[in-house]
Amino acid sequence: MTSPLVRFAPSPTGYLHIGNARPALFNWLFARRHDGRFLLRYDDTDIARSKPEFAAAIAEDLGWLGIVPDRVIKQSDRLSIYDSAAERLRQAGRLYPCYETADELDRRRKRQLARGLPPIYDRAALKLTAEQKLALEAEGRRPHWRFLLEAREVAWGDLVRGASHVDCASLSDPVLVREDGSYLYTLPSVVDDIETGVTHVIRGEDHVTNTAVQAQIFEALGASLPAFGHHNLLTTASGEGLSKRLGHLSLRGLRESGVEALAVAALATMVGTSDAVRPVSSLDELAGLVELAHVSRA
Repeated sequence: MTSPLVRFAPSPTGYLHIGNARPALFNWLFARRHDGRFLLRYDDTDIARSKPEFAAAIAEDLGWLGIVPDRVIKQSDRLSIYDSAAERLRQAGRLYPCYETADELDRRRKRQLARGLPPIYDRAALKLTAEQKLALEAEGRRPHWRFLLEAREVAWGDLVRGASHVDCASLSDPVLVREDGSYLYTLPSVVDDIETGVTHVIRGEDHVTNTAVQAQIFEALGASLPAFGHHNLLTTASGEGLSKRLGHLSLRGLRESGVEALAVAALATMVGTSDAVRPVSSLDELAGLVELAHVSRA
């Protein structure tokens, strides 16, 4: 394996919890094991919710775990790069304007469900004439922009799940750009992975469908795909997902309670694998123990 470049991409909208530590550690340990590099990327395009104090807390929590990034970037510093990529997709006919309001889309989905149809976007916007678009904009509407998915199966060899595939014909064309021109997660993530040279994307299994969408964006931008690995998620005892908004097992809370960082690291990475949780003396030792192929499939 060539020297990998991995990334951890938190949104600075709250404090990290042990569930967030899981992908951070999987990426860090993978890089350590294979003599690679680790990129910390703040996904802070949500201007209203992203706070510098949360970014500082994330860096502090990662440092407590022993994770020292080789490079740190913020998406808010890279908007012109995303603008350029979006324009390329527009020129290629893969990014198209839509004028429906959220209420109109919700009513349309409900009608589709009532008729027994899948609630996916019907691409009505593609049928609009130039005159109709101008009339809608004269009403004060501004478009959001959707990515035109190709109706085909996207397949990849997953580092955790093995052979994986998603049929994109069953998905709605995703919104990449909001009405106000701001970006949702999907496009900046792909552009950053391309621009920074990320080789391996290791993240939670809740991103599996998103990976198929992003694979098509990689290809539309003329880039090769990184390797993907989707690990299972840590949950509460009742099976609910952990939430930084609710403070579930926050890293700062664990630290203040006197829990050792290495104990958190071992628990966060070895629970939900075929390996027994055990004490370790260093992150290097843990890197030698953790195998993505040993992570249990959900």
